[in-house]
Amino acid sequence: MTTVKSFSLLLLFILINLPALNAQIVENPEDISPLLIGEVLPDAHLINDQGETTNLNDEINKKKTVLVFYRGGWCPYCNMQLSALADAESTIIKLGYQIIAVSPDDYRNLEPTIKKDQVNYKVFADPGGEFIQKVGIAFTPSPRTMTYITKKTIGKTTEVLPVPTVLVVNTKGEIMFEYIAPNYKQRITPELLLAVLDNLN
Repeated sequence: MTTVKSFSLLLLFILINLPALNAQIVENPEDISPLLIGEVLPDAHLINDQGETTNLNDEINKKKTVLVFYRGGWCPYCNMQLSALADAESTIIKLGYQIIAVSPDDYRNLEPTIKKDQVNYKVFADPGGEFIQKVGIAFTPSPRTMTYITKKTIGKTTEVLPVPTVLVVNTKGEIMFEYIAPNYKQRITPELLLAVLDNLN
């Protein structure tokens, strides 16, 4: 009886602390433990390019979402991805989705990225990479990468990077599809993403 009670208490502890257990930072991108398809995104408070705080759930509740995690405006591969998504945005909207992009950049770096990549969709900063950690895609950048980021950005330099990730979530925040590539040079193509969205409808 004591064993059953102890197991029940342990299970309750795990369930209550599941988001915290998933919030981790690993050294190598290959070692991440991301949320899985069918799981629900944790709550997040993000910052827009004006420095205003936004509750991500409020945005996701409005419309099915293509949620993009990118490393920062300093990353050329991220800029190519954001620009390609901007080109495909009208089709994505027609399929019933919105695009939201998130990075650990200081919010003051968002506006230059938005202008450079001609982005009309919403782009947010994740201070301290807290949301990125909860999603389970955070890793520690190398000292060389940190030095590069410091030279290319303004404000506080992030100490956490996300493995480039695209999640498709419904209005309840449930993950319906995910594309996660530890190799930062590999990104989902707009064509494949559009095929996925069309298939999910």
